Amino acid sequence: MNDSPAASSDASPAEPAASAPPPAAPAPLAAPVLTPRLRAELIAFRRDLHRHPELGRQEFRTTEQVRARLAAAGLSPRVLPGGTGLVCDIGADDAERPRLALRADLDALPVPDTKNVEYRSTVEGRAHACGHDVHTTVVLGAGLVLADLAARGRLPRPVRLVFQAAEEIMPGGALDAVKAGVLEGVGRILAVHCDPKVEVGRIGLRHGPITSAADRLKLSLDGPGGHSARPHLTTDLVMAAAKLATELPAALTRRVDPRSGLSIVWGRIEAGHAANVIPQHAELEGTVRCLDLTAWHEAPDLVHEVIDQVASIYRAKCEITYQRGVPPVVNEADSVELLRAAMTERYGAHTVEDTEQSLGGEDFSWYLEHVPGALARLGVRPLGDTARRDLHQGDFDADEAAIDVGVELFTGAALLS
Repeated sequence: MNDSPAASSDASPAEPAASAPPPAAPAPLAAPVLTPRLRAELIAFRRDLHRHPELGRQEFRTTEQVRARLAAAGLSPRVLPGGTGLVCDIGADDAERPRLALRADLDALPVPDTKNVEYRSTVEGRAHACGHDVHTTVVLGAGLVLADLAARGRLPRPVRLVFQAAEEIMPGGALDAVKAGVLEGVGRILAVHCDPKVEVGRIGLRHGPITSAADRLKLSLDGPGGHSARPHLTTDLVMAAAKLATELPAALTRRVDPRSGLSIVWGRIEAGHAANVIPQHAELEGTVRCLDLTAWHEAPDLVHEVIDQVASIYRAKCEITYQRGVPPVVNEADSVELLRAAMTERYGAHTVEDTEQSLGGEDFSWYLEHVPGALARLGVRPLGDTARRDLHQGDFDADEAAIDVGVELFTGAALLS
């Protein structure tokens, strides 16, 4: 009989081996910091675009500059129909991980460049007064960094670069890009917009609406005209135009929820040629802006109704041209938090600030009708600069340190997503 402890009838059973802990998930890669060489190249690229601004759907040179640089990096950019705008994929398609899209806009504005800088616009009456040259350079720079990571097998998900035309032309070149299929296979889309109120090195984020709807309105008034001594015998179009200019905006404030922010601001009123002649024609043009998507959908019918009521009082014939623009950009929560995480990891939580909803319009909203995404405000105000600057002004400029921030924000988001 074996009397070893293992054979003893009262021996305790062996303890089960402790299970090995599951392997820790790999930490996300940190966004690469721009090298001095790439930083210098991107600044030079931005300045070249700034010297050669092109209006919407005329961005042939800009498109070619971006295409050539991406091709030189070994990528295969595809120019969009019409010859302006392009799209470029980085990384192979992944059935389980749809692409993250990064969007930029290419066009400039019909605004004279009034800055005294060596990269001032060389095209009379045109300028990159909204920062689209910075947006384009940021997405290009992010694409070059991500392409390098992909070549080394370090890109966790495929990315698509979208460079669209005609953001400044209502209803926006984003609709053309969507029609061309730039969102096929995309699961999320991100963008930045220069903000001269935000200090360089910081971004502004907001959940939900961050821009507003923006439409255009033109009124053409007609009547028989006549002598200003006898306005009762004709149609006083100047009075009718004046009443429409003041009463239409006022009436809207009492016809819609004031929280919707529905407003009309006139940019042009034209009537008459002589002090003692009631004109036969008058015109008004302006913009209709709205903070709320529901109110935006209701705005055209309401505006038509009020105009008809006011015009009829003065017996003026009124032709209304209501041009739909863009809906509000409504940031999706997860996309906002992705941008927050990317910025915090690289620059710290203190570099992210809450931002208000702007009354400006942005055609990035059309992409968000199809996929989730978010737009961040990219700080471009130089440190210590206390001057009040705005977009669409001839003296607009950006602190070029914002290019680093934008590139590292996007590369960080791609690595964290």
